[in-house]
Amino acid sequence: MPAGGLVPTGVAKERAELYQGRVTLYVVIACIVAAVGGSIFGYDIGISGGVTSMDGFLREFFHSVYISKQHAHESNYCKYDNQGLAAFTSSLYFAGLVASLVASPITRKYGRRTSIICGGFSFLVGATVNAAAQNLAMLLFGRIMLGVGIGFGNQAVPLYLSEMAPTHLRGALNMMFQLATTLGIFTANMVNYGTQKLEPWGWRLSLGLAAIPATLMTVGGCLLPETPNSLIEMGSKERGRKVLERIRGTDKVDAEFEDMVDASELANSIKHPFRNILKKRNRPQLVMAICMPTFQILTGINSILFYAPVLFQSMGFGGNASLYSSAVTGAVLAGSTFISIAAVDRLGRRVLLISGGIQMIICQVIVAIILGVKFGDNQELSKGYSILVVIVICLFVLAFGWSWGPLGWTVPSEIFPLEIRSAGQSITVAVNLLFTFIIAQCFLAMLCHFKFGIFLFFASWITVMTVFVYFFLPETKGVPIEEIIFLWRKHWFWKKIIPEYPQVDDNHNV
Repeated sequence: MPAGGLVPTGVAKERAELYQGRVTLYVVIACIVAAVGGSIFGYDIGISGGVTSMDGFLREFFHSVYISKQHAHESNYCKYDNQGLAAFTSSLYFAGLVASLVASPITRKYGRRTSIICGGFSFLVGATVNAAAQNLAMLLFGRIMLGVGIGFGNQAVPLYLSEMAPTHLRGALNMMFQLATTLGIFTANMVNYGTQKLEPWGWRLSLGLAAIPATLMTVGGCLLPETPNSLIEMGSKERGRKVLERIRGTDKVDAEFEDMVDASELANSIKHPFRNILKKRNRPQLVMAICMPTFQILTGINSILFYAPVLFQSMGFGGNASLYSSAVTGAVLAGSTFISIAAVDRLGRRVLLISGGIQMIICQVIVAIILGVKFGDNQELSKGYSILVVIVICLFVLAFGWSWGPLGWTVPSEIFPLEIRSAGQSITVAVNLLFTFIIAQCFLAMLCHFKFGIFLFFASWITVMTVFVYFFLPETKGVPIEEIIFLWRKHWFWKKIIPEYPQVDDNHNV
């Protein structure tokens, strides 16, 4: 090819109307098994807040927090403001951030299955170490291993689901990851509700039971087929076509197979996907890879899920009542995901994101007003207002569960061309975990200093992200994953930024 020649990016033409196939039991089972990887992420999110409010855990590792918790004169908002306690929660997410970047070349070179297996095994080790922890160093080491597992799992599982799913159901099947995450959160909340009565060792059982989803993820990863996209990218075209025929239930897969082959040829010509993702033609995908996970965390959902028991205790709920309230929010989150699964491929991504954003803004403002007017230092909410706060938080969680919760993972996993897909997903996961780490580390201090204003802080961010989606995110419903590149060229804003075709030199550097 002449230096500076013009070639199409990956898929050269739109042929989605030629795709054939149906939803097979094989692909549904594969997606369910893979999505179990989300349960380890959810279980940890749900378990951390409950464990950090248990007296037995605090007495053994954070005695100063245990003492301050007993002092009635302490500010309601500041009972748990301890950076060591925050580090217990946040260390996992920093480790996951680093691991997700390491996982990218492994996922690309050795396939999605390999990263899923590595993630499950690391999480299994972390759960075992945490359950047996005798000191803070051992506890933090276990958390770091859990983080490595989450980094690999979150990098590989959404990619796996997007690539295995047929186009018309990609949104619903991809949301199996979020469904597993929410079920993991709910399960963790129920576990905490039971184990908090088992003083002083109940927290060990809570942390150790994480080994169950980790084992399922590891064994499931060994049994799963590799995605056809990944097999083709690794040079196994015949195996890729056979897997594609099997998961589509037909041998008439020429159009979809040709799209995958076109995408893989460009992918294999690019040696440095992280460098390539910075190119101008990939600017919209890079912006989404950064903004979508950032916005997902800045909804404030992780603060509520991490610290729901702590948050409710700070509001004056008793120990049992706070864990029960957090279990209710976990159940609402899991249930709301079914709404998204049913609606995402009918209504589209944009409708769910915008409507969910509006509802979350209203809920955050209502909670802020209630706490600002009726709740202060050394005060408890009345029973009526306490119930109202729980109801409004549940409505907030409901809105998140059908919108930014699942779609914060689904949209980034489906928008990248194959040549930068692993790199793009790594950036998505790394940004998600970076902001998860920051919020986890800072939330207790923010709650102490911002007080009820913390809810207004998150409401302002939800306003920004809702406007962002309205203007800058094109609808990806029903568009084949290898043809989403055409959406950016048609979008009112992004078409002004990206060139129609990239320049390629003699060494195939794009």
